[in-house]
Order: sequence, then C-alpha cells, then structure tokens
Amino acid sequence: MKHMTKIKCIAIDDEPLALGLIIDYIGKTPFLELCGEFDNPLDAMTCIENNEVQLLFLDIHMPDLNGLDFTRLLDKDCKVIFTTAYDRYAIEGFKLEALDYLLKPISYEVFLKSALRAQKHFELISAAQSPEEIGINTEKDFLFVKANYQIKRINFKDILYLEGLKDYVKIYTSNSEQPIVFHSTIKALEAKLPSNKFMRVHRSYIVNLDKIETVERYRIVFGKERIPVSEQYKPAFNAFIQANFG
Repeated sequence: MKHMTKIKCIAIDDEPLALGLIIDYIGKTPFLELCGEFDNPLDAMTCIENNEVQLLFLDIHMPDLNGLDFTRLLDKDCKVIFTTAYDRYAIEGFKLEALDYLLKPISYEVFLKSALRAQKHFELISAAQSPEEIGINTEKDFLFVKANYQIKRINFKDILYLEGLKDYVKIYTSNSEQPIVFHSTIKALEAKLPSNKFMRVHRSYIVNLDKIETVERYRIVFGKERIPVSEQYKPAFNAFIQANFG
C-alpha cells in the first residue's frame, strides 16, 4: 500500500498556552500538516474551506461559539478531535462522531495515540474510495460502512436484507443477530450494490436474491421477519421468480 499523504489539520483554542502545545505536538508528528492556528472557531472557517482541512484539534469551552456547536456546522468529511479541560461534554462529543476526546493537560503520548487513530481512519476511507490505487479489484464483493465510531467491512454474501429509515440504513446479516446501523439512505446503498445480486422490493427494503428461500403471499421470509414486496416492485420480483422456477 502506498504511504498516505499528510493529514491536513488545524488547531483551535482560545487559551494561548494550550494552543501552543497542540501546535508543537502537530509539528512533531510526521504525518500531520498544520494548515492554521486560531483562537476562535469562526476565524477558522475560511481556512477549513480553502485548504480542504481534514482534521480539527478543537477546544470545546470557548466564548461566542463553543466547539460542539461549531462541529455541527462543519462538512461531515472534516473530522474532529476535541481537546478540553471538561469531561462533561464527552458523550455529546462522541454523538457528533468525533474521532477522539482528549482531556487537558494532554501529553504527547496521548496526542500521538489519538493522531494515529485519525491516520487509520483516513487510510480506511482512502482504501474504500480508491480501490484501484491499492490493487483491489474494482468488481468488489464488499463495502465499508461507518457505524458506532468504527469503519466496518460487510461482505455482500453475508447480507440478508437492508432496511431504510429516513437518513439511516440497517443491514441485517447472516452472521449477526443485531443489524448494523449507519448514516446513509436506501437509495445510496442501492447504487453501490450489484444489481444481479440485490433487488429493491419496497421503498424501505433491498434483499439479497441469493438468500431468498421462502416467499409467502409476496412476503419474503427471513427467519421471523417478513419483508413485503410492494406493488411498484412486483413486476421485477415476479420476473426473477419466473426466471428461476424449477
């Protein structure tokens, strides 16, 4: 695998000493590139947009606009590592999909572990988005999804069906009792799945055709679950059944 280019990052903290420490740590870390340093988040916005910043080391407790509110304004491709003296924001920070939450005072060892976690995250994203660059067949039989602050690989052959819930998707697999839930849409997933293996049978459901064993009155049986085939998708589903009738 090729070495990844440096991660473009900025540091934001209204405390000069804390800001200086993070800047020093970034300078010591070979795979990080400092694109800017700011004592308030609003001044950082232009830098983030113009430099395609990937990672923020962001204080939370700041005047005018705190780090949590600022994170909600960011493009989802820009990740955050919070640096704060207050542990009471940790749960909310991770709800915002922060890569890490560092409590001050921060040692370089702790900083480096967090930076390495960020590096791993961007390497996985790069691998998922550019398979041809790392020697993976573009006719892949899997996909990566981000769920529970992790990037998970899901093999197509393990998928039973997918359920769409507005801005979230649940993937039910044969090797887990619990579905994998992540932020996406059923339409976006439909475009990424091979059409010869998966079929949309309802506005909220896509099924793995290889996993269909029983159909009862236009309901596909997966264990105790019954997946409905809606009127819109019945012609295509009927054609599939007829083409494979014994």
